[in-house]
Amino acid sequence: MSLTSLHVPPSADPRSLAVGSSFGVRATRAALRRAQGRRGSAAMTLIEVLIVMALIALILSAVVIGSGQMASSRLRHSSTMITGAVRVAFSRATASSKTVRLVMDFNDSAIWLEEGDQPHLVQSKDTSGTGGAAAATMAEKQALEDSSRILKGPTAPRTAFKEIDAMGLVASEPGKGHKPLERGIKFRQVQTAHDYEARKEGRAYLYFWPGGQTERAAIQLKVGDNDDERNAITLIVAPLTGKVTIKDGAVDMPEPQDDKEASDREDPGSF
Repeated sequence: MSLTSLHVPPSADPRSLAVGSSFGVRATRAALRRAQGRRGSAAMTLIEVLIVMALIALILSAVVIGSGQMASSRLRHSSTMITGAVRVAFSRATASSKTVRLVMDFNDSAIWLEEGDQPHLVQSKDTSGTGGAAAATMAEKQALEDSSRILKGPTAPRTAFKEIDAMGLVASEPGKGHKPLERGIKFRQVQTAHDYEARKEGRAYLYFWPGGQTERAAIQLKVGDNDDERNAITLIVAPLTGKVTIKDGAVDMPEPQDDKEASDREDPGSF
């Protein structure tokens, strides 16, 4: 019903009617503003949700990319640590005139150095992995017992190795000189010149002798349990100089075809 059709009693006060009409208009306008405000609030809430979703997507992508870079950094750092251990072992064997070996433990993902109690000449194509040295684990003892059943006759005493610390002293307690690889980094496989085949479990040994010589070796590292060759890194150890060449991917130990390839006196690209 419009105001023009409203019946006004003769006794009604015109001023009260004007006030009532003004109040009704204001109430209508307030209701319209509230409705518009609710629609605007809903629109802003939708925009905010879209912004939050976009931010979450950016953060997740940054985390994924960053985790890959961190894993690659840990892989490189572990390879640098092993390279440093090879240098120390090479120098230690020359300075002490004793046989030194680098121990690489697959189970603990750790490395350490050991020193022999007598001169040691490794046995090539050794199935136990010790290279003819005294057994240090139950698996190695079992492998040596199996081989002794095949080889009859007297055998020379086996060299016993003891763990040494960073200063070249015998470790005061077992495990004190162990250096773990970076978090999540593991040995993929290790092959040295005395191994019958690449080792993928237990322990692997790399020997160093007085006078400046070691074994040719290929040490492969991986991230976690991912065995993809493309995600691995390989350290190639040169036998005559002890230099380490770091290569991307899983690379097998190179087998020299002649005397020229066997010599590494001129080895560009070594680390």
